[in-house]
Amino acid sequence: MPTTAEHPIVSRGSAVGLLVQARAVLLDAVATPEAGERFRLAQLSALRTAAAVVAGRGRPASSRRRLLSVWVLLERVAPEYAEWAALFAAGAPVRAAVEAGAVSAVSSRAADDQLRAATEFLALVENGLGMLAA
Repeated sequence: MPTTAEHPIVSRGSAVGLLVQARAVLLDAVATPEAGERFRLAQLSALRTAAAVVAGRGRPASSRRRLLSVWVLLERVAPEYAEWAALFAAGAPVRAAVEAGAVSAVSSRAADDQLRAATEFLALVENGLGMLAA
């Protein structure tokens, strides 16, 4: 059984709160007609979903405290989501380009693919935490 030092105790409420935020952002993405913004919002939803998993399982113990992306942390604390982490990490530069104003950086199809992936990822995590996916 993991010790508190390996996996600090995090309230289930914080993970649930992040999932609620992820669902709200996902609903905004669904309602957004512009491809770049839809992609960006789908990415943000996936980030919050991953953060919920990390919050629920705790940050891995490390001899040095350094900043790691949520995708790296997700792979470490929940290896079953490693493929999801790789998928969304690959989209991070595109999200950054959209946030920097490159609105044509994303096709409608790419935005829809990202939205579908974020929706599926959220549903998997919710089911894994025993929540009903809406």
